[in-house]
Amino acid sequence: MKKLDQATSTKSSIEQNDHLYQFVNNPRAQKILVQNLLKQKVVCFDTETTSLNELEAELVGMSFSYKKGLAYYIPLSEDKGEVLQTLEIFRPFFEKEDLLKVAHNLKFDYKILKQYGIVVKGAMFDTMIAHYLLNPDGRHGMDYLSEVYLNYKPVSIETIIGKKGKNQGTFRDADLRTQTDYAAEDADVTFQLYELFAPQLKKENLEDLFFNIEMPLMEVLAKMELSGISLDEKWLAQESIDLENDLRALESTIFEISGEEFNMNSPKQLGEILFEKMQLDPKAKKTKTGQYATSEDVLQKLSSKHEIIKHILEYRTYQKLKSTYVDALPSQIEKTDNRVHTNFSQTTAATGRLASVNPNLQNIPIRTLRGQQIRGAFVSAEGKKIISADYSQIELRLIAEISGEDNMIKAFQDGEDIHASTAAKLFKIPLEEVSKTQRSQAKTVNFGIIYGQGAFALAEQTGLSRSEAKQMIEAYFDTYPKLKEYMAEQVRKAREIGYVETILGRKRHLKDINSGNFVVRGHAERNAVNAPVQGSAADVVKMAMIKIQKQLEKEKLQTRMLLQVHDELVFESPIDEVELATNIIKMEMESAIETQVPLLVEVGVGDNWLEAH
Repeated sequence: MKKLDQATSTKSSIEQNDHLYQFVNNPRAQKILVQNLLKQKVVCFDTETTSLNELEAELVGMSFSYKKGLAYYIPLSEDKGEVLQTLEIFRPFFEKEDLLKVAHNLKFDYKILKQYGIVVKGAMFDTMIAHYLLNPDGRHGMDYLSEVYLNYKPVSIETIIGKKGKNQGTFRDADLRTQTDYAAEDADVTFQLYELFAPQLKKENLEDLFFNIEMPLMEVLAKMELSGISLDEKWLAQESIDLENDLRALESTIFEISGEEFNMNSPKQLGEILFEKMQLDPKAKKTKTGQYATSEDVLQKLSSKHEIIKHILEYRTYQKLKSTYVDALPSQIEKTDNRVHTNFSQTTAATGRLASVNPNLQNIPIRTLRGQQIRGAFVSAEGKKIISADYSQIELRLIAEISGEDNMIKAFQDGEDIHASTAAKLFKIPLEEVSKTQRSQAKTVNFGIIYGQGAFALAEQTGLSRSEAKQMIEAYFDTYPKLKEYMAEQVRKAREIGYVETILGRKRHLKDINSGNFVVRGHAERNAVNAPVQGSAADVVKMAMIKIQKQLEKEKLQTRMLLQVHDELVFESPIDEVELATNIIKMEMESAIETQVPLLVEVGVGDNWLEAH
């Protein structure tokens, strides 16, 4: 332990570092400060609030820094009218187009200020997103980055407001000196991180991606999050009753098959029933605690052994739907506007995809009818409609585009059903003779190949034998030879330079690509093939979002973008705008980037998300 203590104590902190942190709390001095800020090319700013929920948070103060070790703190009154007066003094700073405004997790500050009538304009730089582009697999918190890159340990917020829990105070409770040191330090540290990351982005050729995609997207996301989406609580209440009935019915079916009642939520009891009483797997694995493993992947592998497994998996799916979505969503409705506001994170998924948190609206399972039903609870406001626009098979189209695979590109250009077309080529039969089973097998191979699936995984998914699956993969690569070359080339390139890139130059570093461990290396090799495809799909969707938002604003439409769920975008549109909005959405999505493979988008309209999709 000793070593670790020494390591942490070598980091300097506010006590040891030379700094000048001043609070500026009268209007005259604040005006002079603003004149000074307006002369700078780059200024870092930060907001301090009473809460992390932007919809209910109140501004407590702001800080500014444009030079290492120097920062200013503006304490704000508890009186909203006075806060608005102070913000007016700073409006010229926030609205100056050619002054680069830097912050860490800028979307939070952007949303807070927007709630107070200030829209941050012009050039922006988020150090959190910059670090994410440089190191997508890393951690991006400011305190962590400060310790790693600046060897400096910032003041922890918990030392000021206390630990999480009901007794935690707010930033407003702290005295002025404490507030000043904490807030000014934040701006100072972020400015120093900017000075490190900005040249690094240039060096790694990531400036275009940063300034033309990620930063404009941050503004689009902020607007989406503030809009939120309406929920029909009655629909959810009915759904909850229906799911409860389904769960009870499944339970009695399971008890009947197993010949006894047990606690469905006890992995221990379930394991004993399946592996001791019913003897479903003589080689059943046990966990560290000595009970049988009954996780989903364990059960999936047994599903062909006995009908009880299908019912247990269904039970678990319904239970998750009920607890995670149907029963939880009503508690996440904002009282101010009766809407649910998710947060979209740009820095969570290493592939470049967006993540949705608090609540996560991207993971509502829609493969089952029951899961789809939940979408019916997301409704349009009165006099409006929900529009859903979805890219069709975007990853397959992009892998054809990136690999230059002529046979696949031609099938897409001719508007063929790609899975049927693949099946016809694999089984050497005319397109019109392809059976449902053959199409389904071709579909599994089409998607499996993108994810680097081997014969073993393909056999498990299609019910083919291992040798049949192997033959099918070989036939697939004979059909699409350029795809095979592309995949081999990606792995070779990753071995050589340590990363792969998307269409727009997003990088995914693969540190294990030359690992001596076969399993670890295999995982990195699959990523070398898949990351550019998944990441390019993410790039295309992001590009489309920026273009659509621009167009909607240009046409002065009331239509709002509300959600992004992987390859799908969801909007709310006044009835008289639906036709125009639909045309804009479809056009901008299909031409998001220039490709020889047509990007196809399906658009639906309805009173709720289920109807529209």
